[in-house]
Amino acid sequence: MLSTMMRTPLTLSHLLERAGRLFPTSEIVTRMPDRSLHRYTYADFYRRSRALAEALQKAGMQPGDRVATLSWNTSAHLEAYFGIPVAGGVLHTLNLRLHPTDIAYIINHAEDRFLIVDDVLLKLYEAIKDHINVEKVIVVPLTGQPVPAGLTSYEDFLATATGDFRYPELAEDTALGMCYTSGTTGKPKGVVYSHRSMILHSLGSALPDALNLAQGDVLTPVVPMFHVMAWGLPFTGIMVGCKIAMPGPHLDAVNLLDLYESEQVTKTAGVPTIWMGVLQALQKEPTRWKILPMEMVVGGAAAPEAMIRAYDTFNLKVVHAWGMTEMSPLGTVSRTKHNLVGSDPDMLYALRACQGIPMPLVEVRAMNEHGAAPWDGQTMGELEVRGPWVAQSYFKLESERDKWSADGWFRTGDVVTISSEGYVKITDRTKDLIKSGGEWISSLDLENLLMGHPAVREAAVIAVTHPRWDERPLAAIVLKEGATATVEELRAYLEPKVAKFWIPDAFVFVDEIPRTSTGKFLKMQLRDTFKDWHWES
Repeated sequence: MLSTMMRTPLTLSHLLERAGRLFPTSEIVTRMPDRSLHRYTYADFYRRSRALAEALQKAGMQPGDRVATLSWNTSAHLEAYFGIPVAGGVLHTLNLRLHPTDIAYIINHAEDRFLIVDDVLLKLYEAIKDHINVEKVIVVPLTGQPVPAGLTSYEDFLATATGDFRYPELAEDTALGMCYTSGTTGKPKGVVYSHRSMILHSLGSALPDALNLAQGDVLTPVVPMFHVMAWGLPFTGIMVGCKIAMPGPHLDAVNLLDLYESEQVTKTAGVPTIWMGVLQALQKEPTRWKILPMEMVVGGAAAPEAMIRAYDTFNLKVVHAWGMTEMSPLGTVSRTKHNLVGSDPDMLYALRACQGIPMPLVEVRAMNEHGAAPWDGQTMGELEVRGPWVAQSYFKLESERDKWSADGWFRTGDVVTISSEGYVKITDRTKDLIKSGGEWISSLDLENLLMGHPAVREAAVIAVTHPRWDERPLAAIVLKEGATATVEELRAYLEPKVAKFWIPDAFVFVDEIPRTSTGKFLKMQLRDTFKDWHWES
């Protein structure tokens, strides 16, 4: 028996029309390269997004053609997020922090036909232009400087539209956008999102127990729009009709705090590196900014519990989330379940530092050599996921089929425990676990504990080959400005918190820890640096 419900395709045009019709006065603010603020309304955004769609079609874009963006978080990039897909094109966001060789590889692998680039990034374009085959380059003139000869001004391009754009008929499984992994272990891998997957992801993200986004909020996506579609926030924000304040290229703590204050931001999202810098600025000048109570979503790497506690003192709530490029990206969010309210405060902080419980429609399991691990908060296994916004393959890369299990679950590479309440806690990446004398040590747990020390700004722990124990942990430590700490002090700090064999045998003090383009610790480089470490006998 079939239902009597309409079969309306879930496509992005619904969100764009909703924005233009219901929320024309909602505001979109962008921090420009000169630090001024550009303002316009959803009505302007709606008109310009449709103009971009029409202009692309007139320029010869065919259904399924890839249109790449090399852009910061701006209103023009937001227009591309909608204008490209509703015209039948595929939005391909390029990670501008990657090496030019990787960017050129990604453009060629995706077969991009068009490229939209901010004028402040033209030097990067110059570094790749002789290695790519895009047909048309469109420059967004953020600085007001003349567009170089041979390239097309974004404003001139929009002016080719006459205003008679008509949405093409699109199936909901049509490609909407694509993003490549950062390629820290091999070539970057492409993931293609559909209109259906992104609409469902947006609906799920807005839920109160997820990112809790509503029309009355003011949203600042600090996570770059070139990284996993800014965690879907541009789509979710436009869907609910909230004010959006974009940071542009200015992601330093002072500019972010100024933006939070001037625009009365209530929701923001970014990686721990950003939030550590913001916290240091607040602690240095605690009365400088008047920030509204704000939720700060953190993802991309684990947030130290000490950081979560510190932000509470400023009435700023850190909400931990977890996801991956292959998951659009949201998979879990850590909010306190109602039956746990009033529990021991230390236990609740530990939960808030977990990756959280699965989103609706996302299934999780932890697999080890015995099969699916019990949800007991102790038994570890590799996290596997499936759901309507989880990828089932990579783009033009059949050699990576082993990333999916025989029954269709995606193998994340994260080692986790899952509690009886359903809270997922990442204990490490499979490649970062340390096996010492036959016992497993979580580098991630050690890092978070060390970053709770008052003198430690950052800590990364790696495995180093040991002649007796197979592997032992080595901790690379970055101290806070003006702070001091000895190896003995750090060891004494860890002793009451972990088993004795977990305590690193070596501590090295460094000026900085290498990072990936998305802000995660680049442990591969650390392991290479210390591969010849000599243990004292």
